[in-house]
Amino acid sequence: MNHLEHIAAHLDGLDAILLTSEANCYYATGFMGEGIALVTRRGSWYFTDSRYTEAADKAIGDAAVIREVSREKPFSALINEALAEAGAEKAGFEEQRMTVAEHAVYSEKLHCTLTPASSLMTELRGSKDEEELSCMTAAQRIAEGALEQILKEIRPGMTEKEIAARLNYLMVSAGAEKTAFDTIVASGPNGSMPHAVPGMRKVREGDFITMDFGCVYKGYCSDMTRTVALGRPSDEMRNVYDIVLQAQLAGIAAAKAGVTGAVIDGAARKVIQDAGYGVYFGHSFGHSLGIDIHEAPNAAPGNDKPMPDGAVVSAEPGIYLPGKFGVRIEDVMILRPDGAQVITKAPKALLVL
Repeated sequence: MNHLEHIAAHLDGLDAILLTSEANCYYATGFMGEGIALVTRRGSWYFTDSRYTEAADKAIGDAAVIREVSREKPFSALINEALAEAGAEKAGFEEQRMTVAEHAVYSEKLHCTLTPASSLMTELRGSKDEEELSCMTAAQRIAEGALEQILKEIRPGMTEKEIAARLNYLMVSAGAEKTAFDTIVASGPNGSMPHAVPGMRKVREGDFITMDFGCVYKGYCSDMTRTVALGRPSDEMRNVYDIVLQAQLAGIAAAKAGVTGAVIDGAARKVIQDAGYGVYFGHSFGHSLGIDIHEAPNAAPGNDKPMPDGAVVSAEPGIYLPGKFGVRIEDVMILRPDGAQVITKAPKALLVL
């Protein structure tokens, strides 16, 4: 899988684009390694060292010219050769990813004008094609399998760390390349921290346990959150869970390509605010994901731009009550002009273990 021709077809006002970040290089070439990609109107190149040339050639094939860097011919020399072959004088670069020091070196050594072009890659990656969606769906199924198994294993006395480690093992052993981010397991009062770090707290009867996790499959991420009760939950816990679930469903119902991220967020936020818990929902309704676990565009209060067709966005409202507990429910959805297609299949009615 590569998007070299797709990128080249969108080089409006540019002769080329220089991709130096791992994520954008992978999007362009379909190869995950240490290297640099140059996409031009007349062809594409991938530059790497001897550790990766064989693997890069197998992965990229005839889609790009593979050239190996050396002491005699560093990246800048090889890039200049390719720029000359392509007749490229104006090249985009990733100003949101490239360091100031790197930009200084490239500006000095490359025989072209460098122009900020991060927005081009953000826009292209914001709308997923069918091959990308297939990878993300597969990653989601792996995560759901891990959830199904861990729910059979959770017992009072297990630590948050043990549950998190087990989830990680289950995903990787089922075919994931790695976890998509540091797995979150937050129990009891720790659940009021949306990004709590799993600790040595032992889960106990009466706890809510929030598990936020995902994995990477063929370079693409999954992401999901489920909050379950260990033993009988209180009436307050049941009420808060139901509010969060209704908020999530409202946001999903409002989600489609062409509406703004703020509209999607607002539909869910209104449910929580009307129930009197607005102050306890501090983050946005959702974020895009793909090669990176957090991508753009977001279903957030500040996003007043229409969401694109093919965007993959999380749906994850929450309520967090300090000193008591927290609830978050997260699915992943694909935005289409006629609505949202939820690819998460795991049940989300309140589960009591």
